[in-house]
Amino acid sequence: MTTMTDSVLPRLGVEEAEKEVVAVAPKKRSRAMVVLPLLVALGLGVGTTTYLLGRGQESTNDAFVEGHVASVAPRVSGQVKTVSVADNQAVKAGDVLVTLDDRDLAAKVDAARADLMAMQASQRAAETELAVTQKSTSSNLVIARGGIAQASAVQGSTQASIAQAEADLVAAVSKRKLAQIELDRTQALVDANTISQAELDVRRSGFETADAAVAQAQAALASARSNVHNSQGTMDSARGRLIAAQAGPEQVAAAAAAVDLARARVAQASAALEQAELNLSYTEIRAQVSGVVSRRTVEVGQLASPERPMMAIVPLDDTWVVANFKEDQIAEMHPGQWAEVSIDTYGKSLKGHVDSLAGGTGSRFSLLPPDNASGNFTKVVQRVPVLIQLEPHPDFVLRPGMSVTATVHTAQ
Repeated sequence: MTTMTDSVLPRLGVEEAEKEVVAVAPKKRSRAMVVLPLLVALGLGVGTTTYLLGRGQESTNDAFVEGHVASVAPRVSGQVKTVSVADNQAVKAGDVLVTLDDRDLAAKVDAARADLMAMQASQRAAETELAVTQKSTSSNLVIARGGIAQASAVQGSTQASIAQAEADLVAAVSKRKLAQIELDRTQALVDANTISQAELDVRRSGFETADAAVAQAQAALASARSNVHNSQGTMDSARGRLIAAQAGPEQVAAAAAAVDLARARVAQASAALEQAELNLSYTEIRAQVSGVVSRRTVEVGQLASPERPMMAIVPLDDTWVVANFKEDQIAEMHPGQWAEVSIDTYGKSLKGHVDSLAGGTGSRFSLLPPDNASGNFTKVVQRVPVLIQLEPHPDFVLRPGMSVTATVHTAQ
């Protein structure tokens, strides 16, 4: 490096050079004494200003715009018939996005409707059977009780007939004895030639008549006694009908249970029909929210299933900011503090407020949380997500994923 002394020596000589050096050195020292204090003062001023301006606020550029992302997937499987939207198209809630082939599901609706009609017919038949059972139970009970009374009357009449037959038999036997005595007396008189043979014939005929009357009375008694068994059978039959009639409440309960079962089957068939109609309505896949179609993967003709999303809808009218502050920045941060967010896309700032702080650091909720209890440990400053709600911004459209710089004023 060439100095001023080296350039002066050849021209002025050694003495003159020494004089020149002595003259220049004081000038340099005087200039440095002026500039150095100015630089120190400028540095102190900048540092003081930066400290004063930065005190009571925390900033980070590890911040992004967040929003809802609604995945669109079919609720039933089927072949895609039509696709009514394109990528990045704005849609409104209720718009038809995709239509599936509905012929199979329409046939299932018809089958479910037919099953419901059959169950309703079974219910009407069960209700009719219940009404008939209720009425026939009362009438059968009345008839059975009447049969008991009738059998009892027949049984009493039979006993009276037996008594009458026994009395008739006793009278017939008495008449036969009398006829036998008269016949014997007449026979003795005939043997003594006291009376004629004709008188004996008359007595013999009277005896035979009396004997026949005895036989007839015995037959009548036997018939009356046999009627006892018949009347007893009639009584047993009447009692059996009464017992059957008395089981009427159980029959009514069984018929009522059949009606309840029929109604349950009707309800089940009605639910099946409703489910079939719902499945048919699901062939029209509609937007649940308003937003912009993103990540569309569906095409006409492909087989759609509930486990495979077709597209996503991003509502651009509901966005917020998630700022990942260092853990040593959130000591005085709490919900309600106002914040300022600088949007990298527009180069402008928006105001907002702290809505909430996450319950843990971002690494704690990662797929593989750190386990510092094993191996060597290197301390890394963790970051805590802070949710910032923005004030209305109709002039800006914020899209999830945009980068921002967030500043929270903690001095409030």
